[in-house]
Amino acid sequence: MSGKGLSRRAVAIGGGIAAALGLAAIGITVPRLFGHHYRPSPYDDLFAHLIDRDAAVKVGRAVLDAQPGHAPKRAELASLLRQRLGRRTLTEIANADLAQGRLAEVHGWVLPETLVLLCVLTALES
Repeated sequence: MSGKGLSRRAVAIGGGIAAALGLAAIGITVPRLFGHHYRPSPYDDLFAHLIDRDAAVKVGRAVLDAQPGHAPKRAELASLLRQRLGRRTLTEIANADLAQGRLAEVHGWVLPETLVLLCVLTALES
């Protein structure tokens, strides 16, 4: 079309992009609105790095069960985690742990040490 208006193709493409962005926004927002809500904790800044806190509790309990009587203090563990995480994401820290060989075995799974420590803190706080 050589006129001043928009072509059907441009309208269809623009509408498709708008629909995809709308669906993505709903997909991100709805789980946060209607998902599981946890009681407030002094460690929520750390727990925000977790996608599934319930799974983290399971991993943390497995670690604590493997070492009965050796539970770390929450405040010390949180301080260490805050120092390690800083302004980085958990993915960045996990990659750094892998590169530096800081790994832990939990029931046959080899996991980055920082992730395991975060799971332990989550289990202690639950």
